[in-house]
Amino acid sequence: ECPLCLLPQPPEAFPRLASCSHRSCRACLQQYLCLAVRESRVPVSCPHCPAALQPSDVHRLLPEPALRDKYEEFLLRRLLVADPGPRWCPAPDCRVCLCPVSPSQARFLTTLSCLGLGVPREGCGTEFCYHCRQPWHPDGPCAPTPSLATPTAQLAQPEELAHGEALAQAEAEDIKVCPRCSAFIMKINDGSCNRMNCTVCGCLFCWLCLQEISDVHFLSPSGCTFWGKRPWSRSRRILWQLGMVLGAPMVISLAAGVAVPVITIGIPIYMGRKVLAGGPGSRRSSLSGCQQCLSVTSSVLLSLFVSPIITALTVGVGVPLVLTYVYGTVVLSLCR
Repeated sequence: ECPLCLLPQPPEAFPRLASCSHRSCRACLQQYLCLAVRESRVPVSCPHCPAALQPSDVHRLLPEPALRDKYEEFLLRRLLVADPGPRWCPAPDCRVCLCPVSPSQARFLTTLSCLGLGVPREGCGTEFCYHCRQPWHPDGPCAPTPSLATPTAQLAQPEELAHGEALAQAEAEDIKVCPRCSAFIMKINDGSCNRMNCTVCGCLFCWLCLQEISDVHFLSPSGCTFWGKRPWSRSRRILWQLGMVLGAPMVISLAAGVAVPVITIGIPIYMGRKVLAGGPGSRRSSLSGCQQCLSVTSSVLLSLFVSPIITALTVGVGVPLVLTYVYGTVVLSLCR
């Protein structure tokens, strides 16, 4: 049975993968690979684990030659985006990457030093600056890159300027650049999850501060939150950290005082009700009344023996971790 479509399949319908031992039917793998390549999620991982599929397996399973070419193009783009040297031609519909002859070279033509990602657009010949990636300017220094919040229509009528500025501000909040590869990424600024993953270079970054992050970034006192449109202000962040430092003993004592009796008493009650609530088709229904009473009693007694151990582990591990975070990480952040 295929774990993806849950349909029975013959053994020959499950192709072997070189990256891992997971198996899925050929039809599901082909559909999964087509969707991943069309969404530029390259390298493609196994549908069951994070292991990246080998290019030979992807080529063998992709049904269309156009998708294979697109897969190779995305792989090459991923490789080149990690190198600060190459530059992509900024002309529309031109998919040529230009590699510098030397680090000091500042002028490029699309017909020179090309690394073939397809064929250059016919009659392109675009000249641009190596450093700022703007049109070639031999008589002056590089101009600062225009901000997304800068209105592009400078010659608009006065009554249109207000609308243009509002629209540009909305675009600036919805479109940001990846901190690693500078690819433009769009996200609806509705306060949804701020943990972003660039599909071009695989960079994991925070939408609010645009910094590469780890999984504990939102637990640190940085002012960035999982959800929200803006990070906390400095005053709000300091007040929250002071409240954590001053209120941690009381909160921890209250939480421990509630957790200890709840775990100690709740687990035996839960286990007793679980054993007692066996349905008509369960094994308990065939037992006599004395056997049922003995079964419930034994489960409660066993839970009474186990629940203090679980309580001690929960309090003994959880309280030191919370204290270390509050009086370590939070205090260091306040001292900065």
